[in-house]
Amino acid sequence: MRGKMTFNELVRLLEKHGFKIVKEKGSIRYYAKPGCEKLIRVDYHGSKEIPTGTCHAILKAAGIKKSSGE
Repeated sequence: MRGKMTFNELVRLLEKHGFKIVKEKGSIRYYAKPGCEKLIRVDYHGSKEIPTGTCHAILKAAGIKKSSGE
């Protein structure tokens, strides 16, 4: 993945790492997985691009390193 990521791609990445949606309210989704005590909040907007800072914050909270060498 190069640089930018869409919300759909982010959700697929979270699910690949074992996260499942546990709560949804409008466009806000909360993801969790066993062994991770934090809920990961994603303001879901489908195929729109995620702002870089938001993407980094979500991945960091989820304990996922981005594999694009950044």
